[in-house]
Amino acid sequence: MSDDIQLEASFAATIPLPFRVLFLAGTGILCWATNLHGLYLLGVNPAAALEYKSHDPRNLPSRRITGGSNSLPQPAALYRPVYRLFLAYSIWTFVGWIAFRAHTSDNTSVWNVDTYKYIPSIVILVICMVLVSPFNYFGKHERDQFIQCVKRCISSPLSQPIFFSDVVMADIFTSFAKVLGDVWLSLCMLLPGGSLLVFPRQEGLSQWVVPCLMSVPYLVRFRQCIVEYIQPTNISRKPLYNAIKYASAFPVIFLSAAQRVVVEELVAEKGEIVTKESWHGEHPLFRLWLLAAAVNTFYSYWWDLTNDWGLDLLRSSPKMKQIPSIKDHPSVDTHQNGNGHAHHSSPSKDGHLAPHPWGLRSTLLFPLPLYPLAVFFNLILRFTWSIKLSSHLHSHTDGAMVIFWIEMAELLRRWMWVFFRVEWEVVRKADDHIKDAEQFELSGIPLDEDEFNLGNESMPVKEDGELA
Repeated sequence: MSDDIQLEASFAATIPLPFRVLFLAGTGILCWATNLHGLYLLGVNPAAALEYKSHDPRNLPSRRITGGSNSLPQPAALYRPVYRLFLAYSIWTFVGWIAFRAHTSDNTSVWNVDTYKYIPSIVILVICMVLVSPFNYFGKHERDQFIQCVKRCISSPLSQPIFFSDVVMADIFTSFAKVLGDVWLSLCMLLPGGSLLVFPRQEGLSQWVVPCLMSVPYLVRFRQCIVEYIQPTNISRKPLYNAIKYASAFPVIFLSAAQRVVVEELVAEKGEIVTKESWHGEHPLFRLWLLAAAVNTFYSYWWDLTNDWGLDLLRSSPKMKQIPSIKDHPSVDTHQNGNGHAHHSSPSKDGHLAPHPWGLRSTLLFPLPLYPLAVFFNLILRFTWSIKLSSHLHSHTDGAMVIFWIEMAELLRRWMWVFFRVEWEVVRKADDHIKDAEQFELSGIPLDEDEFNLGNESMPVKEDGELA
């Protein structure tokens, strides 16, 4: 047995796929807690930015937000329960893993780990029971909020505007696409006849289960974009272009699955003389997958910078805009935190913006050095995107360690993405409020302070920044 094979077998025996799935899920909880906490530390009120409604007893997202200390939950009330939930989840998962290692670490053969696969089964079963439990413990509000968010993402009425918090959550789940496929594989491993050391053999229709599960998060975001596009108040094609971006992931996923099927059939027909390496470079199916992966990667990267973060780096002709005064917006807490991160370009004589940092934008709420770092790391980590979606590259235990770290890198990229996505939404909403106030003043209609005062209440805003 070569050193690489021994290392892979040791990794699979030490941290089997079910525990890797649990670890990635726990990392996602921690990332969300630090997103909420980090936004507050950077001067953005996560409750206002994500449209939480104060009079909802469970703080579920709402179309409208209200300002003032008595109407919005305090930021600490959002992230501290998530930290506690992560702590309880981590302790239980770690105890289960320690128990598993205590029974398997002294075995002379790694294959004996299958004798104790009931341990990860119990760990997963308890976590699922707690998630749907009606009892008020282990972050019931946060668990209910998560379940309600999933329900809205999957089956919200077509006539209902999409909440921004649901957009963020659905985008986060696209980074868990590979993990969803791993959930199915873990289930097959834990069932009688399965092994923790070998991926279950997928034959017939079952070989399409993993790519279908991986497609679900993209299908959800595709549906949200279509719902945004067909809204009566929508006059923009931007949601349609966004839907095309998510649709571009489907060819990557299913062409990859098709490659795995074709390779296995050729190997079964001609034996080991047909290798993956020689087949990949010469078959038209591989070239199609490579083209689809390149389109998805570069389109997604361009969309991240231009539309999700509002940066000018990849715009063909950056537009000069009026400076939105956001200091009184309920989503911005720089006056409370005193961090003073908000940055604005100086206005020119005609009231428009003077040149701002190249490739960025006129209004920046975070420290300036964070933006070029985010642009660079997003580019690097985006290239792991297609690998993560390509099941033919990880349909066996070979390379399991590399794939695991690629999944971790994608979660890191999404964690970073959330900060700038929420920041750009805050800046854009503030700009919309300024424009609405100016239109009312020009029309001669008296300004309703209760409706347009940025410190009291904001108009409902859809994902693309237009009034709902």
